[in-house]
Amino acid sequence: MITYEYPFNERIRTLLRLEDLYEKFVFFLHQEHPQQHHIALSTIFEMLEVAGRADLKSDLLQELERQKQTLLGFKSNPNVASERLDEVLSDVDRSSAALIAAQGKTGQNVRDNEWLMSIRGRTIIPGGACEFDLPSYYAWQHRSAQQRYNDISAWFAPLAPLFDAIGVVLKLLRESGRSAKTIAQAGSYQQMLQGKVYQMLRLSIDESLGAIPEISANKYMLWVRFTSQDGDMKPKSFENDVPFDLTLCNF
Repeated sequence: MITYEYPFNERIRTLLRLEDLYEKFVFFLHQEHPQQHHIALSTIFEMLEVAGRADLKSDLLQELERQKQTLLGFKSNPNVASERLDEVLSDVDRSSAALIAAQGKTGQNVRDNEWLMSIRGRTIIPGGACEFDLPSYYAWQHRSAQQRYNDISAWFAPLAPLFDAIGVVLKLLRESGRSAKTIAQAGSYQQMLQGKVYQMLRLSIDESLGAIPEISANKYMLWVRFTSQDGDMKPKSFENDVPFDLTLCNF
């Protein structure tokens, strides 16, 4: 099964983009080749670009506090697993505390590092990080894999609480929805939302079908149109019925 996610607003779109960048960062950080560590470092620069567009820290703190109050309301519910609830509340408290303890603007440590900023300025130019443009960076890339790992980890460390909070918020959001088995007749599906506000849609489909969802939605209607790819990857309409699992998520 392949799961596709669609954000209903800019706030969730930003969190999903940052989550995607974080997953890429972690993968390349744990590799050993200098080119792979170059991608890990470049990904930190991309994170700063996305995170700098909104006051994420205060927004995440407000959301974590809101979730905490909601979860505390389930304490007296006998149908709720108390151990699981305590575990989730512990994650929320830990994430909030770490985010509050994080001082200054997101990524300020990277922005204050002139050497890193010189690299960032060159990486936005195609081929701009060559050894003749950045000899000091080229020399750093020839350090041991462990040294490079330690350096990149230290540069990322002040950002870690932000991404931990993003992980907690998105986990709670994903778990808030209930999956329903659905069929798109002749590759098309529509559902009236009747003004109900959702934060995110999750769609899971058997990858062997070869159907790719194109999703659009507003507070009134959800529309999913399935396509497939031919030899040159050009999309074409998928005209068969498509069974899929649909989850509408909202806090």
